Amino acid sequence: MNLPIRQLAIAAALALTLPAAAQSCTGDIFANGIVNGADLGAMLSYWGPRTSDPFSVASDINDDGIINGGDLGALLANWGPCPASISRITPTEGCFVGGTTITITGSYLGTASEVTVGGVLATIVTANSLTTVTAVTPAGILGPATVVVTTAAGTYTALETFTYMPASVSSIAPNAGTTAGGSQITITGAYLALTTGVSIGGEPCTDVAVVNATTVTAMTPAGTLGNADVVLTGGKGTITVVGGYRYVSIVVPSWATLVEEEPDSAVVTDSALRASIAATGLAWRVRHTGTQMEMLLVPAGIFTMGCTAANFYTCGNDEEPQHLVTLTQAFYIGRYEVTQSEWVAKMGSNPSFFQGYSDSPSRPVEQVTWNTIEGFLSATGMRLPSEAEWEYACRASTTTAFHNGSSDERNVGVIAWYGDNANIQTHVVGGKAANALGLHDMAGNVRELVNDWYGYNYYSVSPSTNPLGPVSATSRVCRGGSWPYYAAFLRSSARTSETYGQYADIGFRVARNP
Repeated sequence: MNLPIRQLAIAAALALTLPAAAQSCTGDIFANGIVNGADLGAMLSYWGPRTSDPFSVASDINDDGIINGGDLGALLANWGPCPASISRITPTEGCFVGGTTITITGSYLGTASEVTVGGVLATIVTANSLTTVTAVTPAGILGPATVVVTTAAGTYTALETFTYMPASVSSIAPNAGTTAGGSQITITGAYLALTTGVSIGGEPCTDVAVVNATTVTAMTPAGTLGNADVVLTGGKGTITVVGGYRYVSIVVPSWATLVEEEPDSAVVTDSALRASIAATGLAWRVRHTGTQMEMLLVPAGIFTMGCTAANFYTCGNDEEPQHLVTLTQAFYIGRYEVTQSEWVAKMGSNPSFFQGYSDSPSRPVEQVTWNTIEGFLSATGMRLPSEAEWEYACRASTTTAFHNGSSDERNVGVIAWYGDNANIQTHVVGGKAANALGLHDMAGNVRELVNDWYGYNYYSVSPSTNPLGPVSATSRVCRGGSWPYYAAFLRSSARTSETYGQYADIGFRVARNP
């Protein structure tokens, strides 16, 4: 007796494509999860000496080279559905209110009729194949829960458990705003999809929107000065972030999170500078949300730009003449030079010469050009400071050659990595003393490209208010000196220029308008 050729071909193809675990049921010659008359018929059709035919091989259950009564007895002993097994559950966690679709992988699961999680029936149980079953979790108790699958052959418990998790909030950005309210906040966390309401300090937010399972946005209500609890309500239960939002009397930019409202007197030691910062109504110290770069506020003001000589160094002609400059708008500037890790996070590759050291991620990125920097700025919403902004921020109200209040180059080692102490390499940002605004490495480490074209005689025609440099030229301005340069280039007024080459001592610092 022979089975129809087409039926045998289909069954053979099925057997060859199934994983080994799904072909381990004794007597299941057709590998379809049940030992029945079809398998018996196949065995009888190959009765006698075993051949190389896959079904003949499958029929020789005891592997003695002949299909006979011993094989028949083994087949009949296993008559009925094949025992199942469970090898994996994905995902292994979900929200305690249920609704998570899990995939259960194993063998002989095709007859699955019921799944329980933590002893509670799951819904929408679907046997997709012999090897996978999907089900939607019911509500459960926080913590691990046992997963059990019932098939025609019996009940099977997975070794892996499914863990019921609470909905949670990981961040609120920005986490501070004015008492007037009206600021959009973005709440990030887990299992937030069923959020229906957000309140701050007991007052409801408006325009609450669920972006996806991990993100909710809302507009803040008016509040009173100080910390306020943020509460999310909805199908996921109630989540309270104690003191999660802070009402302040100053403005935090929409692109930032607050670090410190007012200038620290230990950092900004000049009381006049602190008063100027406070008068802006803007937060002093913030963190750029998109990059986590720390930025400090520089208030508007008037300063003398240009030549300030050191004891043993005169000025370059391109630093002349000294002239008054008025900057009418406050701006934020990076507390540190942009690091290699910050660059790689946005750009994906590292152009730096000094990479590969254990501390390289925290060293300034270098071998960047003005054009490649533009790609970073576009990706982050930042900008380069103008040359006037840079010198104003560097000086921090000083009028001496160096921003530490000295005109003696023998005192610059405390503020700068340069030719005498840099050991022919860059160093981790922030390793030297900051200036009076709290900015590090404004002198030394790497030269910093600014936004302006370089004009040798530009100062003689430079506007006195918010100068932006020449309309065009062949090179860009660099400021601040660097690790291979001597002390003269660390002066606040010193200027260099570069075209579009990549140099191991050129990096940059970001700025942004409030």
